Amino acid sequence: MKKRKEIGLEFEVDKLTNSIENAVSGEVFDTLIEQIKETKQIKKIEWVFNWQTETKDSKKSVFKLTTINNPDIIHGLISLTDKGDHIFMDLIESAKFNKGKKKLYLGVAGNLVAFACKTSFEKGYAGVVSFVAKTQLIDHYSRTLGAKLFGSSRMFIDTKEAYILTTKYFKDFKL
Repeated sequence: MKKRKEIGLEFEVDKLTNSIENAVSGEVFDTLIEQIKETKQIKKIEWVFNWQTETKDSKKSVFKLTTINNPDIIHGLISLTDKGDHIFMDLIESAKFNKGKKKLYLGVAGNLVAFACKTSFEKGYAGVVSFVAKTQLIDHYSRTLGAKLFGSSRMFIDTKEAYILTTKYFKDFKL
């Protein structure tokens, strides 16, 4: 019998920075998060997930993380769904060059999760964000993001933790 692949998000929060940080030099780069309007902005071969499919789903909004100085290089992507009372993170992925032991930049996943929290605050949902986590990462998300578990693998980030994340990455954010 073929083993079924576990469903859930699998992203590493390597370091909570105040932007993204070069892993070698420590230099910090200001970031920009913009919604993807055209799928041709995303090259298929560079990503594990099929982001072309995500962008075609009218219920989802896909955003790219770039640096202000170089908006053509995508450091990470996130897909969000507005659930009417909170934001659901469907997918999140760092670019290939930001994964593993030889990653170029730290803070990509943290930046994207903070953006999801910020979006939740802006929509009047008190910063609440939920997602489904792979079982082996539940403790990691609890420690790094302050996420709480409900059900077997669904997690959420509540107002207090969302505010901490949001203000870390978005200095001008005010409630």
